[in-house]
Amino acid sequence: MDIRQLEVLALVLETRSFSRAAEALRLTQSTVSEHIRLLEEEIGTRLFDRLGRETVPTRAGELLYGYARRILDLRTEARQALEQFLGRVSGVLKVGASTIPGEYVLPPLIGRYREKYPQVTIALQIGDSRGIAEAVLAGQVELGVVGAKPDHRAADTIEFMPDELVVVVPPGHPWVGRRQVTLDDLKPEPLIVREAGSGSREALETALNEVGSGLAGMRVIAELGSTSAVKQAVKAGVGISIISKRAVEEECQHGLLGCVEVKDLRVTRHFYIVTHAVRSRSPICQTFLDFLRTAQ
Repeated sequence: MDIRQLEVLALVLETRSFSRAAEALRLTQSTVSEHIRLLEEEIGTRLFDRLGRETVPTRAGELLYGYARRILDLRTEARQALEQFLGRVSGVLKVGASTIPGEYVLPPLIGRYREKYPQVTIALQIGDSRGIAEAVLAGQVELGVVGAKPDHRAADTIEFMPDELVVVVPPGHPWVGRRQVTLDDLKPEPLIVREAGSGSREALETALNEVGSGLAGMRVIAELGSTSAVKQAVKAGVGISIISKRAVEEECQHGLLGCVEVKDLRVTRHFYIVTHAVRSRSPICQTFLDFLRTAQ
Protein backbone atom coordinates (compact mmCIF):
# COMPACT_ATOMS: atom_id res chain seq x y z
CA MET A 1 0.00 0.00 0.00
CA ASP A 2 1.19 3.53 -0.68
CA ILE A 3 0.38 6.84 0.96
CA ARG A 4 -1.88 7.97 -1.90
CA GLN A 5 -4.07 4.92 -1.38
CA LEU A 6 -4.27 5.69 2.33
CA GLU A 7 -5.21 9.29 1.54
CA VAL A 8 -8.03 8.04 -0.70
CA LEU A 9 -9.18 5.60 1.99
CA ALA A 10 -9.31 8.38 4.60
CA LEU A 11 -11.33 10.73 2.37
CA VAL A 12 -13.82 8.05 1.36
CA LEU A 13 -14.40 7.13 5.00
CA GLU A 14 -14.64 10.74 6.21
CA THR A 15 -17.02 11.84 3.43
CA ARG A 16 -18.91 8.50 3.29
CA SER A 17 -18.84 8.87 -0.49
CA PHE A 18 -16.60 7.85 -3.39
CA SER A 19 -17.80 10.83 -5.46
CA ARG A 20 -17.20 13.42 -2.71
CA ALA A 21 -13.77 11.96 -2.03
CA ALA A 22 -12.95 12.13 -5.74
CA GLU A 23 -14.03 15.77 -5.84
CA ALA A 24 -11.93 16.66 -2.79
CA LEU A 25 -8.88 14.91 -4.23
CA ARG A 26 -9.49 16.20 -7.77
CA LEU A 27 -9.58 12.68 -9.14
CA THR A 28 -12.15 10.80 -11.17
CA GLN A 29 -14.50 8.52 -9.28
CA SER A 30 -13.14 5.54 -11.22
CA THR A 31 -9.59 6.39 -10.05
CA VAL A 32 -10.76 6.52 -6.44
CA SER A 33 -12.52 3.18 -6.87
CA GLU A 34 -9.36 1.68 -8.36
CA HIS A 35 -7.23 2.84 -5.41
CA ILE A 36 -9.67 1.19 -3.00
CA ARG A 37 -9.85 -1.97 -5.14
CA LEU A 38 -6.05 -2.32 -5.09
CA LEU A 39 -5.98 -1.83 -1.32
CA GLU A 40 -8.68 -4.46 -0.83
CA GLU A 41 -6.83 -6.84 -3.16
CA GLU A 42 -3.59 -6.38 -1.23
CA ILE A 43 -5.22 -6.80 2.19
CA GLY A 44 -7.56 -9.56 1.13
CA THR A 45 -10.83 -8.18 2.46
CA ARG A 46 -13.46 -5.54 1.73
CA LEU A 47 -12.91 -2.09 3.20
CA PHE A 48 -16.30 -0.51 2.37
CA ASP A 49 -19.91 -1.57 1.93
CA ARG A 50 -22.41 0.42 -0.11
CA LEU A 51 -25.68 0.87 1.80
CA GLY A 52 -28.01 2.74 -0.52
CA ARG A 53 -26.40 6.08 -1.28
CA GLU A 54 -24.00 5.89 1.65
CA THR A 55 -20.60 4.23 1.69
CA VAL A 56 -19.93 2.61 5.08
CA PRO A 57 -16.55 1.26 6.23
CA THR A 58 -16.25 -2.36 7.28
CA ARG A 59 -14.48 -3.23 10.53
CA ALA A 60 -11.28 -3.73 8.51
CA GLY A 61 -11.79 -0.32 6.89
CA GLU A 62 -12.18 1.35 10.28
CA LEU A 63 -9.07 -0.39 11.59
CA LEU A 64 -6.94 0.62 8.62
CA TYR A 65 -8.32 4.17 8.75
CA GLY A 66 -6.89 4.70 12.24
CA TYR A 67 -3.40 3.88 11.00
CA ALA A 68 -3.89 5.81 7.75
CA ARG A 69 -4.93 8.93 9.64
CA ARG A 70 -1.85 8.72 11.86
CA ILE A 71 0.44 8.29 8.84
CA LEU A 72 -1.13 11.23 7.00
CA ASP A 73 -0.96 13.43 10.10
CA LEU A 74 2.69 12.50 10.58
CA ARG A 75 3.42 13.44 6.96
CA THR A 76 1.79 16.85 7.55
CA GLU A 77 3.73 17.30 10.77
CA ALA A 78 7.03 16.47 8.99
CA ARG A 79 6.33 19.03 6.27
CA GLN A 80 5.44 21.71 8.81
CA ALA A 81 8.49 20.95 10.95
CA LEU A 82 10.75 21.39 7.93
CA GLU A 83 9.02 24.65 7.03
CA GLN A 84 9.52 25.90 10.58
CA PHE A 85 13.18 24.82 10.53
CA LEU A 86 13.62 26.87 7.36
CA GLY A 87 12.05 29.90 9.04
CA ARG A 88 8.63 29.54 7.44
CA VAL A 89 5.34 28.71 9.13
CA SER A 90 2.93 27.61 6.42
CA GLY A 91 0.31 25.03 5.64
CA VAL A 92 -3.28 24.19 6.58
CA LEU A 93 -4.49 23.84 10.16
CA LYS A 94 -7.83 22.09 10.71
CA VAL A 95 -9.65 23.68 13.65
CA GLY A 96 -13.04 22.78 15.09
CA ALA A 97 -15.31 24.98 17.17
CA SER A 98 -18.74 24.87 18.71
CA THR A 99 -21.22 27.48 17.53
CA ILE A 100 -20.48 30.46 19.77
CA PRO A 101 -16.66 30.40 19.62
CA GLY A 102 -16.80 29.35 15.96
CA GLU A 103 -19.08 32.18 14.86
CA TYR A 104 -18.32 34.99 17.32
CA VAL A 105 -14.94 34.44 19.01
CA LEU A 106 -12.52 32.73 16.63
CA PRO A 107 -13.02 34.67 13.34
CA PRO A 108 -11.37 37.91 14.56
CA LEU A 109 -8.67 35.92 16.36
CA ILE A 110 -7.92 33.97 13.18
CA GLY A 111 -7.55 37.29 11.37
CA ARG A 112 -5.03 38.49 13.94
CA TYR A 113 -3.16 35.18 13.82
CA ARG A 114 -2.85 35.34 10.04
CA GLU A 115 -1.38 38.84 10.27
CA LYS A 116 1.51 37.16 12.07
CA TYR A 117 1.52 33.96 9.99
CA PRO A 118 0.13 34.89 6.55
CA GLN A 119 1.20 31.58 4.97
CA VAL A 120 -1.10 29.57 7.25
CA THR A 121 -4.63 28.67 6.18
CA ILE A 122 -7.16 27.89 8.92
CA ALA A 123 -9.88 25.42 7.92
CA LEU A 124 -12.64 25.96 10.48
CA GLN A 125 -15.29 23.29 11.11
CA ILE A 126 -18.31 24.27 13.23
CA GLY A 127 -20.52 21.83 15.14
CA ASP A 128 -21.80 21.22 18.64
CA SER A 129 -19.35 20.83 21.54
CA ARG A 130 -19.68 17.06 21.73
CA GLY A 131 -19.16 16.60 17.99
CA ILE A 132 -16.10 18.86 17.89
CA ALA A 133 -14.50 17.05 20.84
CA GLU A 134 -15.08 13.76 19.02
CA ALA A 135 -13.52 15.21 15.86
CA VAL A 136 -10.39 16.14 17.84
CA LEU A 137 -10.15 12.65 19.31
CA ALA A 138 -10.67 11.07 15.88
CA GLY A 139 -7.94 13.23 14.34
CA GLN A 140 -10.34 14.97 11.94
CA VAL A 141 -9.36 18.37 13.39
CA GLU A 142 -6.19 19.07 15.35
CA LEU A 143 -7.55 21.64 17.79
CA GLY A 144 -11.04 22.48 18.99
CA VAL A 145 -12.64 25.32 20.95
CA VAL A 146 -15.83 24.23 22.69
CA GLY A 147 -18.35 25.42 25.25
CA ALA A 148 -18.39 22.28 27.38
CA LYS A 149 -15.39 20.49 28.85
CA PRO A 150 -15.15 17.00 27.29
CA ASP A 151 -15.12 14.10 29.71
CA HIS A 152 -12.55 11.88 28.00
CA ARG A 153 -9.09 10.96 29.21
CA ALA A 154 -7.64 11.36 25.69
CA ALA A 155 -8.79 15.01 25.57
CA ASP A 156 -6.30 17.61 26.77
CA THR A 157 -8.24 20.75 27.76
CA ILE A 158 -7.18 24.31 28.54
CA GLU A 159 -9.63 26.84 30.01
CA PHE A 160 -9.93 29.60 27.44
CA MET A 161 -12.28 32.51 28.15
CA PRO A 162 -15.55 33.07 30.06
CA ASP A 163 -19.02 33.31 28.57
CA GLU A 164 -22.34 34.40 30.05
CA LEU A 165 -25.80 33.33 28.93
CA VAL A 166 -28.71 35.79 29.00
CA VAL A 167 -32.45 35.65 28.39
CA VAL A 168 -33.40 36.97 24.95
CA VAL A 169 -36.94 38.02 24.07
CA PRO A 170 -38.54 39.27 20.84
CA PRO A 171 -39.21 42.99 20.19
CA GLY A 172 -42.48 44.02 21.79
CA HIS A 173 -42.23 41.48 24.60
CA PRO A 174 -43.30 42.90 28.00
CA TRP A 175 -39.79 42.29 29.34
CA VAL A 176 -38.10 44.58 26.81
CA GLY A 177 -36.51 47.41 28.80
CA ARG A 178 -36.43 45.46 32.05
CA ARG A 179 -33.03 44.73 33.56
CA GLN A 180 -33.98 41.61 35.49
CA VAL A 181 -36.68 38.96 35.83
CA THR A 182 -36.97 36.10 38.32
CA LEU A 183 -36.80 32.37 37.71
CA ASP A 184 -40.51 32.14 38.57
CA ASP A 185 -41.19 34.72 35.83
CA LEU A 186 -39.24 32.52 33.42
CA LYS A 187 -40.94 29.19 34.08
CA PRO A 188 -44.28 29.79 32.29
CA GLU A 189 -42.64 31.37 29.22
CA PRO A 190 -42.30 29.29 26.00
CA LEU A 191 -38.59 28.43 25.96
CA ILE A 192 -36.44 27.57 22.95
CA VAL A 193 -33.25 25.65 23.73
CA ARG A 194 -30.26 24.25 21.84
CA GLU A 195 -30.00 20.56 21.07
CA ALA A 196 -28.44 17.98 23.40
CA GLY A 197 -24.66 18.03 22.94
CA SER A 198 -24.52 21.81 22.80
CA GLY A 199 -22.32 23.56 25.38
CA SER A 200 -24.99 26.24 25.83
CA ARG A 201 -27.59 23.58 26.60
CA GLU A 202 -25.27 21.87 29.09
CA ALA A 203 -24.49 25.17 30.86
CA LEU A 204 -28.21 25.99 31.13
CA GLU A 205 -29.08 22.55 32.49
CA THR A 206 -26.26 22.75 35.06
CA ALA A 207 -27.39 26.18 36.28
CA LEU A 208 -31.02 25.08 36.56
CA ASN A 209 -30.06 21.90 38.44
CA GLU A 210 -28.04 23.97 40.91
CA VAL A 211 -31.13 26.00 41.87
CA GLY A 212 -33.26 22.85 42.13
CA SER A 213 -35.37 23.49 39.05
CA GLY A 214 -34.00 21.51 36.13
CA LEU A 215 -34.96 21.86 32.50
CA ALA A 216 -38.01 19.67 33.15
CA GLY A 217 -39.45 22.52 35.22
CA MET A 218 -39.33 24.87 32.23
CA ARG A 219 -41.84 25.15 29.38
CA VAL A 220 -39.59 23.95 26.56
CA ILE A 221 -41.36 24.22 23.19
CA ALA A 222 -38.47 23.66 20.75
CA GLU A 223 -34.93 22.31 20.50
CA LEU A 224 -32.94 23.84 17.64
CA GLY A 225 -29.59 22.86 16.17
CA SER A 226 -27.88 26.25 15.93
CA THR A 227 -27.72 29.59 17.70
CA SER A 228 -28.72 31.36 14.49
CA ALA A 229 -31.89 29.27 14.29
CA VAL A 230 -32.67 30.07 17.93
CA LYS A 231 -32.25 33.80 17.33
CA GLN A 232 -34.48 33.73 14.25
CA ALA A 233 -37.18 31.84 16.15
CA VAL A 234 -37.07 34.38 19.00
CA LYS A 235 -37.25 37.30 16.55
CA ALA A 236 -40.30 35.67 14.97
CA GLY A 237 -42.04 35.54 18.36
CA VAL A 238 -42.00 31.75 18.69
CA GLY A 239 -40.68 32.00 22.24
CA ILE A 240 -37.79 33.23 24.37
CA SER A 241 -34.38 31.67 24.89
CA ILE A 242 -31.27 31.68 27.07
CA ILE A 243 -28.15 31.92 24.91
CA SER A 244 -24.67 33.41 24.89
CA LYS A 245 -24.48 37.14 25.42
CA ARG A 246 -21.74 37.23 22.76
CA ALA A 247 -24.20 35.97 20.15
CA VAL A 248 -26.84 38.66 20.70
CA GLU A 249 -24.90 41.80 21.67
CA GLU A 250 -25.43 43.46 18.29
CA GLU A 251 -29.14 42.58 18.08
CA CYS A 252 -29.77 43.83 21.60
CA GLN A 253 -27.93 47.09 20.91
CA HIS A 254 -30.10 47.76 17.85
CA GLY A 255 -33.41 46.71 19.41
CA LEU A 256 -33.83 43.58 17.30
CA LEU A 257 -33.95 41.50 20.48
CA GLY A 258 -34.33 42.27 24.17
CA CYS A 259 -31.72 41.00 26.66
CA VAL A 260 -32.67 40.40 30.29
CA GLU A 261 -30.84 38.93 33.28
CA VAL A 262 -32.43 36.37 35.62
CA LYS A 263 -32.07 37.59 39.20
CA ASP A 264 -31.78 34.17 40.83
CA LEU A 265 -30.15 32.23 37.98
CA ARG A 266 -26.62 32.95 36.83
CA VAL A 267 -25.62 30.93 33.76
CA THR A 268 -21.88 31.20 33.19
CA ARG A 269 -19.32 28.90 31.67
CA HIS A 270 -15.90 28.84 30.04
CA PHE A 271 -14.82 27.93 26.57
CA TYR A 272 -12.15 25.24 26.38
CA ILE A 273 -9.33 24.59 23.95
CA VAL A 274 -9.19 20.86 23.22
CA THR A 275 -6.31 18.88 21.73
CA HIS A 276 -5.46 15.19 21.72
CA ALA A 277 -3.61 14.23 24.90
CA VAL A 278 -1.40 11.63 23.22
CA ARG A 279 -1.06 12.65 19.58
CA SER A 280 1.79 15.13 19.06
CA ARG A 281 0.86 18.62 17.87
CA SER A 282 2.04 19.90 14.53
CA PRO A 283 4.21 23.05 14.56
CA ILE A 284 1.32 25.09 13.11
CA CYS A 285 -1.05 23.82 15.80
CA GLN A 286 1.45 24.76 18.48
CA THR A 287 1.82 28.32 17.14
CA PHE A 288 -1.98 28.70 17.04
CA LEU A 289 -2.34 27.29 20.55
CA ASP A 290 0.31 29.65 21.87
CA PHE A 291 -1.44 32.54 20.13
CA LEU A 292 -4.83 31.67 21.67
CA ARG A 293 -3.29 31.50 25.14
CA THR A 294 -1.99 35.07 24.82
CA ALA A 295 -5.23 36.33 23.24
CA GLN A 296 -7.36 35.74 26.35
